[in-house]
This record gives sequence, structure tokens and C-alpha cells, in this order.
Amino acid sequence: MATIYHIAERLGISPSTVSRALSGRGYCKEETRRRILQVASELDYAPDQSAKMLKTRVSNKVLFAVPDICNPFYFDMIQGINGVIEQYGYLLILLDTKNRLEEEQRAIQTLREKYADGMIMVSFHFCEENIAAINRLDAPVVLTNKYESASGNDRFRYVYVDTYQGIKDTVGHFASQGLRRIAYVGGRLREQTGQERYQGYRDGMEEAGLSLEDDWVREGDYTEQGGYSAGLSLLSGSRLPEAVVCANDLMAYGFLSACEEKGVRVPDDLLISGMDNLSLSSRIHPKLTSVSLQAEEIGRMAAQMLVQRMHGETQPIDNVKLLPELIVRESSLKQPIGRL
Repeated sequence: MATIYHIAERLGISPSTVSRALSGRGYCKEETRRRILQVASELDYAPDQSAKMLKTRVSNKVLFAVPDICNPFYFDMIQGINGVIEQYGYLLILLDTKNRLEEEQRAIQTLREKYADGMIMVSFHFCEENIAAINRLDAPVVLTNKYESASGNDRFRYVYVDTYQGIKDTVGHFASQGLRRIAYVGGRLREQTGQERYQGYRDGMEEAGLSLEDDWVREGDYTEQGGYSAGLSLLSGSRLPEAVVCANDLMAYGFLSACEEKGVRVPDDLLISGMDNLSLSSRIHPKLTSVSLQAEEIGRMAAQMLVQRMHGETQPIDNVKLLPELIVRESSLKQPIGRL
């Protein structure tokens, strides 16, 4: 691979002159710069980024750690993030932590080892272990869940959507139609995200004056297969629920597949909703009611926070809470929209 020394030898000039011409820093005659660039192109020269990092301690890379690389929800977040960081010359590196603490710790260690200048991190379960590791970092981190340590000395920032309220609003939407048997399919209750969304379901049921039944609750993993398995389980019971609140769209898609297999018609026999408002939700049949979590806006605001911190801005940066929006479609209505 060609280096600045090969270019210097070809032209009979010093390596420092080549370096100034290629970096754009320092004085270099325009004719000399033109010749250097021409030879660099002929030799297929590419700068040694690792050497640059050792010298400047800047990688011009940002890590984006997600718990499920196959979930299309994160595609919109990527668009929001890239729209910001590209303006500053940063490259986005995507990491799949597979919803495993050890993989999240590995992502944090990757940032500690200076492979990137900052990180945006999504996790279903921010806990003492990963938060403590994040707080030990010198590099900036932005979370997409709310988390506040008891000490109050957190070094990260966060931007999040109130998913608790989104689930609670969905339960209220079903209850307003006179439904009483409202089931719930969510994430693992021992995890932060799973517990927050389940609490929205519990409080929504209580506010509507409806009784909670353990038999109406299923834990999943936010995947389509998880929703399908939960659907088969719920639909095999002695009583069919009137409505099902799913904690994300992928699980709702899986639940719809279970309904089809069991001969349960949506919305005639059962109503259903999701959360994330993926683009597919407005195209499937029946069109899926879902809670919009503003994925692109989360990504955009998280990236803005991160860039501010990477550039050393001293102004205080406030954490951000975004509000969910229930997008009502035919899957959650007892009557077609046109008849309301």
C-alpha cells in the first residue's frame, strides 16, 4: 500500500511537504500540491487511519449499539442519527448486542479502547452493571431509555419516548369501546423496558376499572416469533380475549399469524394493537393500530446530544422526553373507521 514516503520519493520532495499537502494544514505551493495529489491518485494512496488515531486520539466514528439488528425500528433511528453526524464527518458503526449483558459490556469496552469517539446505546435493560461501566468511560454516551442512578452522578445523557404512557393510552382506547377482557403481550418483566410497558398496561387497566388476570399476560422477546408463540398460547385458553395490547409491532405481526392459524378473525373476533408504528403496519391487512415512538426523532436528538458532548460544549445538555402518539387503524376498532 502506498504511503506518503512513496509519494515523496516519486517527486523528490520531503515527506512533511506531502503530509501538509494531503492534510490541507500548513503551507504548500499550489503547483506542488497539485502534483502531490496527482501522484497520490496514481499510486492509489489512502491515509492510514490507525496512525491518524494514534496521533490525534480522534477516530471520527460513532457507535450505535442495538439489542436486535433485525428490528426495522432501528432503521429509522439510523436515518435520524446519520442526518446529524454526517454533517460533522462522522461514520456510524452498528453493533448488535443481541439483548445480552455481556455483548453490551463488549460494546462499552470497544468505546473504552477508543475505536470510536462516542456511542448511542439502546438496551431493553439498563441496570447497575452496564450503567456502572458507562459511567467509568471518558467518552460521551447517550442512552435511548431513561435511567437515573441513585447517586445522581451519571456521566451520560438520554433521550426517550414515554412507552409507559403509550401502552396506558392503548388500554384506554380499548376500554373506551366497552371491552373488558384485554390481554397483554410484552417483553420480559425482569427487564427495564418490559417492566415499564407492563406497568402501563396495569395502570391502564386499573384506571379503566378492569380486573387484572395473570392468564391474560404473556412475556415475549420483541420478535415476530415471540409474538406468534404468545398468540398460540393465549388463543388456546378457555376464554378468548376481546383485545390484545402488544408491546411492539413485531410481536403484533406474530400474534396476527397465530390468529390466522387458529381461525380467529381480526378485528371481527379480536382487536389488536402494537407499538413502534413501523411502516409495514399501515400496509398489512388489517392495518395495525400502533403507538408511534418517533424513532427518527429519537435518533436525531440523540446524535445532536452526542455531537455536542464530543465537541466539548460546556453548556448544560438537558435530557429529553418525547411523547408517544396512538395511531388508530382498523385492527383495534369494533366498527370500521367509515362507520364511526
